[in-house]
Amino acid sequence: MHARNFRHVKNRAYTRKEYARGFPPPKIVKFTMGDTKATFDCEIQLLSTKRVQVRHSALEAARVATNRILMDKIPNEYLLVVHPYPHIILRENKMIFGAHADRLQQGMRRSFGTPVGTAAKVEVNQPIITVKVNAAAIETAKIALKRGSAKLPIHCKIITTKTPVAAGDSVEGSTEE
Repeated sequence: MHARNFRHVKNRAYTRKEYARGFPPPKIVKFTMGDTKATFDCEIQLLSTKRVQVRHSALEAARVATNRILMDKIPNEYLLVVHPYPHIILRENKMIFGAHADRLQQGMRRSFGTPVGTAAKVEVNQPIITVKVNAAAIETAKIALKRGSAKLPIHCKIITTKTPVAAGDSVEGSTEE
């Protein structure tokens, strides 16, 4: 099974879990990591550049890669959030190739497929991972998100935004890498 089979968004999402028996749960362990109660100066986002389906294993690999760098460089001084939730069930009609395979399979008869995983539908410019840090750790967060984007099946862009300092101030700056 290759990821390119499930990457493109073709039809409507198949999310009816009451009809699918035995589908695997998402591999993502935690969607929010780090210090959830602190306030941070900057927000760095990993945005998608295409409309695509991202498998749950790719989201988990990107989360682990990003979190590993952040934990090594700035432990407990960040907030990492994974935004898309993999709710689309992926099905596969497994075919056997080789000697005597015709005796074991039925071809396209009853070819609904068995659930093999889940995926999340990601739109253009939708944030996939958001990291909030203080101003001194912006470069570390960018490096971490770049490492995490290597685990995803699409090219991503990294955008930095400064969060407002006080309730009355609305100082917003944005840079794009």
